[in-house]
Amino acid sequence: MAAELHEAIFVAKQERHKNLFLNYRNLNHFPVELLKDEGLQFLERLYMKRNSLTTLPDNLAQKLPNLIELYLHSNNIVIIPEAIGNLARLQSLDLSNNALQFLCPEIGRLRSLRHLRLSNNHLRCLPPEIGDLQDLETLEVSMNQLMSLPDRLHRCASLQNLTADHNLLGHVPRQLCWLHRLNQLSMAANRLTFLPLDLGRSRELQFVFVDNNVDLKGLPSYLYNKVIGCSGCGVPAHGLVGDPGEAPSEALSRALVGLPAEVKVVGSEADSVVPLEEIAMRALHRIYHQRPTDLSLLPPITLPKSLLDLLQFPLGHCHRCSQTMFTIIYPKLFPLRHTALAGVHRRTTVSFVAYCCSSRCLRTFDLQG
Repeated sequence: MAAELHEAIFVAKQERHKNLFLNYRNLNHFPVELLKDEGLQFLERLYMKRNSLTTLPDNLAQKLPNLIELYLHSNNIVIIPEAIGNLARLQSLDLSNNALQFLCPEIGRLRSLRHLRLSNNHLRCLPPEIGDLQDLETLEVSMNQLMSLPDRLHRCASLQNLTADHNLLGHVPRQLCWLHRLNQLSMAANRLTFLPLDLGRSRELQFVFVDNNVDLKGLPSYLYNKVIGCSGCGVPAHGLVGDPGEAPSEALSRALVGLPAEVKVVGSEADSVVPLEEIAMRALHRIYHQRPTDLSLLPPITLPKSLLDLLQFPLGHCHRCSQTMFTIIYPKLFPLRHTALAGVHRRTTVSFVAYCCSSRCLRTFDLQG
C-alpha cells in the first residue's frame, strides 16, 4: 500500500497532474510526499475520502497553492488548522462525516469558496465569519448539534442551497429571508416552533422542507405555492393532534407559538386603529429607505440599537399588500387540511398563516388569490 501511494504521488508530480485520487488508502496521516520540496503546484483537485486522517498540515496552502476542490469525506478529522484560510483558490470543501467539534474563523477567508459540506460532524456552532463567503452557493450542515445559525449568514449573497436537517435548531433567523438567491431550504428534524413571516416571499425560494419539527404548527402563507415538506409537523410521538372541532382562536394560538419577541400586539378584524408605535416605525422605515445607505452608517439618534436593527430587518411584510411590519401582526389561519394540499400532506396538523398589516388586509386576504 505504501509503495502504491508513493508511486501515485511520484507520477502526479512528474506529469503535473491536476487531479489526485487517494481515496480508501487507510491513511492515518497526511502523506509527507505531498508536502516535500515544492509540493504539487499544479494540483487542483485532491480526493482523500474514507481514510483515517485526524487533521491537516499547516503548510497545505503553501505546498498545494492551486487547490480548487478538496474532498475529505469520511475521515476522523477533529480540527482544521487556521492555515486553511490560505487556500485562496479553493471553491469546494467537503468535510462531511468527520469528528469536527469546532470550525475555525479563518474559514471566512476562503473568498472563492462555493460549496461547503460539513454534515455529520459534532459542531455545536458555526463561526460568524461564514457570512464573509460572498460566493458560497451550497452550505450543508445536517446531522450536527447546532442550536442556532450565524446571524451574518444573510451576507452570503450567492447562497442557493442551505441544508441543516437533524440539528437542535429552535428558530430560523429572519435575516435568511434576505437571501434572494436561495432556492432550497431544508431544516427537517429540528426543534422549530415558528418560521419567519417572510419565508417564501422570495420568488427564487421554491423548495422548503421542515418535516418532523413536531412543535411547528404554522407555515407562512407565502409557502402555499412552493414545494414544501411538512410531514410530522405538529405531530407528537403518540400521534396526530388537532381536533377538527377546535375553536379557531385556539388553533391560531397554537400556530403562533414561538412568535418573535418584537411582536407586541396580535391584532384582529375588530381592531380598526394601528398602534402609534407601529405607525412611527413604518414612517421611519420609509424615511431611511428613501436614501441608498446602510442603516449602520447613519448618525446615532434617540432610537436604541435594537430598534435600529429592527428597521434594517423588519418582522416581515404584509402578505396582502407588502407593507413592512415591526411590532404588530394581524394573522389569519388556513388549516392545511382545508386546502387543496390536504391530499398531499397527510401526517401533519399544520396551518398556513397569513400575516397582515391591518384589519382591512386581514379581511380581504385570500390564500388562493
